[in-house]
Amino acid sequence: MNLPNKLTLLRICLVPVFLICMYVPFPFHMVCALIVFAAASITDAVDGKIARKYHLITTFGKFADPLADKILVLAALAALADLPDSPVNGIVVTIIAAREFLVSGLRLVTAEKGVVVSAGIWGKLKTAFTMAAVVALLLWLAAAGSFPVPGAVGAAAVCRIGMIVLVWISVLLTVISGGVYLKGYWGYIDMK
Repeated sequence: MNLPNKLTLLRICLVPVFLICMYVPFPFHMVCALIVFAAASITDAVDGKIARKYHLITTFGKFADPLADKILVLAALAALADLPDSPVNGIVVTIIAAREFLVSGLRLVTAEKGVVVSAGIWGKLKTAFTMAAVVALLLWLAAAGSFPVPGAVGAAAVCRIGMIVLVWISVLLTVISGGVYLKGYWGYIDMK
């Protein structure tokens, strides 16, 4: 197994570690959750660069890399949605999960016809921005211990608005990238 594939597997293995850090209240557990999520996110950037640079692209990597991204991001969003006053809610998680199922379904349909749906620029942008937004939310949780309560004033209100904006930009990029994939591969969907 090559290094990029090992990094992809590491990212998947870090998901339960991240969730333990989120849910088990030990000292500095949110700091640990932030570190684990950030490390897992970094493996996403690194594994692809190594695979392309050294021509280590494999069928396993084409399958597992986007799956690892989906598992990591959806686990983080679900855990964040579970927290009081979180800017992540069920609507956000549902929209992002629906897009992920849509693209995965497109990949299955096109694979039957010998076509590989590679990650496009919008998909990469969506993943990178969503991971950055989750890191920002975890950073706030690690520093403040909770999300600012609605109706707060001053810096807390500005931070809350900033977090809400980050989350909804992620949702917007998710919808755009899903639409781009759907438009690009619509011809492969047999509706007869």
